[in-house]
Amino acid sequence: MIIDLKNFEKGEKYPGDYVADLAKVQKRLAHIQVAHILHKRRAVVLFEGWDAAGKGGIVQRLTAEWDPRNFQVWPIKAPSPQELARHFLWRFWNKLPANSNIAVFDRSWYGRVLVERVENYASEAEWRRGYDEINEFEAQQSDSGTTIVKLFVHVTQEEQDERLKARLEHPWKRWKTGFEDYRNRDRRADYLDAMAEMFRRTDTRWAPWIAIDGNDKQSARITALNAIADRLESHVPMDPPPLDPELEKLARKALGI
Repeated sequence: MIIDLKNFEKGEKYPGDYVADLAKVQKRLAHIQVAHILHKRRAVVLFEGWDAAGKGGIVQRLTAEWDPRNFQVWPIKAPSPQELARHFLWRFWNKLPANSNIAVFDRSWYGRVLVERVENYASEAEWRRGYDEINEFEAQQSDSGTTIVKLFVHVTQEEQDERLKARLEHPWKRWKTGFEDYRNRDRRADYLDAMAEMFRRTDTRWAPWIAIDGNDKQSARITALNAIADRLESHVPMDPPPLDPELEKLARKALGI
């Protein structure tokens, strides 16, 4: 499927009962996490998107009802000197989930073909090679039983500017903005070119991209959470395991029921 980000710029207000629908999908996601725990499945949910697109808000609501013992959120920042001395995927291998766990990546290995490409942190040979390396990496994870969910949260330049302005003017949100936000903003056309090629080269059968219109936060959150739930649910048995008869017998005796 060819993803054109212009198709994700409507920003329509959420038409339903946001609070009720959020609670409903979070309950569904809680059941899905339990299914991963019980059936010893593992999954990766990764987010890419513009600065101030709302990725963090989606992550917060995604994990709100999850058992913290069986998921980890990885906020990905610039690589350390130790990480730069190794293959770019090395630092992500160390963060992959074990059985019964879900790993959430707030930004990911796609930095190689986005920010590293646009800002010349990687050579042209490195980022061009990155598409095949990423596809093979994701295929390895999929073949070994890891479900991969990839979301890109899109906002228009106008909406991004409004959110950056709000961060700048709110004393408790200023920490969320920095020089890189405005450096990246000035190269939007270059990033759009890189994103288009990323979608074209890495939208695979085993790890398809899901684009989210982030211009209305409530709509984006509900759409994203339902998309994640749909994909996770399709890769894990959702029937609870039967109760061990010996355990039931012991429990009933102990509880007098």
